Amino acid sequence: MVDAALEPTVELAIGVAGLTDYLKRLLEENEQLRKIWVVGEVSSAHSHRQGCFFTLQEPDGSAAVNCVVWRSQIDRLTTLPEVGEQVTVLGQIRIYPKRGSYQLTVWQVLPAGEGLQALRYKQLRSRLAAEGLFDLARKRPLPAYPQTLAVVTSPQAAAWGDIQRTLRQRNPSVKILLSPATVQGEQAPAAIAKAISRVAHDGRADVLLLARGGGASEDLACFDDEQVVWAIAQSPIPVITGIGHERDESLADLVADVCAHTPTAAAEQIVPSLETLYGEQVQYLQRLAQAMHHRLHQAHTQVRSFQTRLQRLRLDQQLAQQQRELSWQRQQLITTITRHIQLAQHQHQRLRDKLATLNPENVLKRGYALVKVEGTITTTITNLLPGTELDIQLSDGQITATVTANRPSDSSAYHSPQ
Repeated sequence: MVDAALEPTVELAIGVAGLTDYLKRLLEENEQLRKIWVVGEVSSAHSHRQGCFFTLQEPDGSAAVNCVVWRSQIDRLTTLPEVGEQVTVLGQIRIYPKRGSYQLTVWQVLPAGEGLQALRYKQLRSRLAAEGLFDLARKRPLPAYPQTLAVVTSPQAAAWGDIQRTLRQRNPSVKILLSPATVQGEQAPAAIAKAISRVAHDGRADVLLLARGGGASEDLACFDDEQVVWAIAQSPIPVITGIGHERDESLADLVADVCAHTPTAAAEQIVPSLETLYGEQVQYLQRLAQAMHHRLHQAHTQVRSFQTRLQRLRLDQQLAQQQRELSWQRQQLITTITRHIQLAQHQHQRLRDKLATLNPENVLKRGYALVKVEGTITTTITNLLPGTELDIQLSDGQITATVTANRPSDSSAYHSPQ
């Protein structure tokens, strides 16, 4: 029997299907729930032929939601859900009336928190590796005996003091240049890159040390920054890193020419100690002495071999034969030279006689004269008009005359008027 006061309420009651349909329309048609990001921890996960089913819950277990990634979508996921991992998923709320439950249909799964940082680190590392920044072929050796070392670190950091102390103990003659930089926080990447560039423009250092002591992962994130990696890759001098932390290598370690686990270890690797240098010099002198002893022994052996060969050659007979040959060649040379001299003298006399015959002075002595008009020798009466002055050269002097008549030897020639 139903209380009369409850009858109106009972008449308003709806069925289970109606309630579920109402909730389905309420949730699935909500714009915010059609595409929603949810972050949580994967508490369970298993694969099925239809897809991957997993549960996402609050870390303290206070709330949970069932999730599914259908098989057609699995290959598009950035990461697969694994138990214990914190992830961020993108999906849509779906209601299942028969079970009276709701579920999150997931389209994408991303790492959250440290997982997201690890993904970004992995993607950046893969890209830089593909660009060749980590290739062993581009790594340069450290100078064996550096004179000047540039250090990029914070002047307030303990690493700076450790580096100075280590270098003073090992080799006080090495000059140290500090290029200060912030090595923690959001400003650190730009500061480190600027400090490395400052060392490059200065040009005095032989090697660069990028250093920082140990710390939490988030404190050392600046050494995984792409800006720092490129600054190291573009350094004109070798770079060694001394970043003290107990985790995987940073990207700065990978791109550097040499990496050490701590700033102190890096300083020790850069500069050999005086004891080491002394030991190397002793070994060098020992090797030099051994080499000289070996060379001297070879020289003595060679000298003895030459002496034996000289004894077998009978040089006295060979020397006498050579002297006879030289004497004969000397006589032949004297004979040849004498003959050439006689021929030259004879030719010289012939030329002297010929020159004497052609000498104009001798011709003049035989009664001939040399006639000149205005300094030019003339051999014909042509153009020698009356009144022309002549210079006449005789054997014993020169006279000046004037033409009074022009009488050619040919009777048909021109006669000047008297």
